[in-house]
Amino acid sequence: MDVQAATREELIQIIATQDFMINALRKEIVALRIEIAALRGDSASDDEVEVQASDRADDQDEAPGDDDSDDKESHQDEDLSDDGDSSERDDKTSKSPPEWVKPNCPQREQKPRRKRKQGYARKRSKPTRQVVHALDECGGCGCQMRGGWTKRTREVLHIPLVPSEVIEHVFIERKCPQCGKRQTPRAEEVLREEVIGQHRVSIQTMSMIVCLRQEARLPVEGVQWILQSFFDLELSKGEIVEIEHAVAQRAKKEVDAIKEEIRKSRVVHGDETTWREDGKNGYFWSFSTPTACYFEFSPSRSSQMVADVMGTDPNTTMVCDFYAAYNRHPGPKQRCWVHLLRDIHKLKEKYPEDAAVQVWGKAVHDLYLEAIQFRERHREDNDWLIRFAAKRTFEERLRKLCEPSLGQDVPHRVLCQRCTRFLSQLFVFVLNLRVPPDNNAAERAIRPLTVARKISGGTRSSEGSKTKGALATLFATWRLRHMDPLISCRMLLSTT
Repeated sequence: MDVQAATREELIQIIATQDFMINALRKEIVALRIEIAALRGDSASDDEVEVQASDRADDQDEAPGDDDSDDKESHQDEDLSDDGDSSERDDKTSKSPPEWVKPNCPQREQKPRRKRKQGYARKRSKPTRQVVHALDECGGCGCQMRGGWTKRTREVLHIPLVPSEVIEHVFIERKCPQCGKRQTPRAEEVLREEVIGQHRVSIQTMSMIVCLRQEARLPVEGVQWILQSFFDLELSKGEIVEIEHAVAQRAKKEVDAIKEEIRKSRVVHGDETTWREDGKNGYFWSFSTPTACYFEFSPSRSSQMVADVMGTDPNTTMVCDFYAAYNRHPGPKQRCWVHLLRDIHKLKEKYPEDAAVQVWGKAVHDLYLEAIQFRERHREDNDWLIRFAAKRTFEERLRKLCEPSLGQDVPHRVLCQRCTRFLSQLFVFVLNLRVPPDNNAAERAIRPLTVARKISGGTRSSEGSKTKGALATLFATWRLRHMDPLISCRMLLSTT
């Protein structure tokens, strides 16, 4: 490079490169001196130590300082010209994230893992195919080798990609030699366990498609891709939708039986979630027990749905939130304590400096915990009068906590009004041990529908909403009963 014709930046780069090479050579010299001293059998002399220390000092002082000074000189003009932009960038980086961004979880303390008394290693599966690997020639001398013994084994799990089958059913007509009558097998009899009606897709394939839609919550395009990529099967979107309609229509009796079972249950959990049908807002209502779950769509959130599904049985206890539509149910009701405590917690966070709010919220929470402890202590006690007296006592204590704030202008006045209004429906779980104090079972039952709504956006017709409700009822019930959805769906289609 012509030094005289080089620019200022090129000269700075040359100087920086030479400084780097000089520092590297100094370090190499020090390392060689130490190696020579070690070969001679004596330690490094004082001069060598001083040279080593001076070299390290030069590395720390000269190279970084020169580079920094050269860098400052070369970019001084850019820093001056971009001073405003850099200040704006600093302001942007120093700002905290917006309020709607979820904060990071605090780092948990890593505790030492507790040793187990017994190891639970993964057991190997039973092999369905075996491949033997052996060398025929010696890698050292090339001699032929035979026989041998098992040194080790390795398990590989493999899913074969088998294309779908196109089965052609041929119906042979035969003539009776005695009476001369021509006879042909009836398709609805010989194919009863293979297909439904005039559908060209088998019952097993229909069951798999519905499971992908309901259990895996895949969109129609995702089901199409799986069928095409894994099984070389092409189905249109309309055919997949028609398969869902056919399964829902086939399962009508099963869905009605689940609805009747829930209506006759002693404890039922109720909840609802929003759903869109053809771009309009509606609601999916959920009614569930530990062994069954029923869903039904309604364009409104009126109490008529509660009356239609639950009927007029006064012996069924409804576990629900504080929504007024559930007041239509004539039987006992247990209001969800989780909803109430969550609202109290939000109020305490909103008014952290208000001592009255803090004291009242803690007192209500402590009263709830005391009721839970009483329920657990008397779980084996069959004396109904003791639990009834305890229920009345807890109601009276909660009334005394809320009554002073009813006519006052305090932040917790609304919650006190709620507790007073539903006072007789907050401690039913103390009296009836089959009734839980929360409505978590309904929240868990309705969550798959909520996730499906966020994926698909809803349904496009009333027929689609009915199909969605029927299939959600079937699969949620099978899930509660610990039944395999694929096998259950296949048995349903082949036996009805």
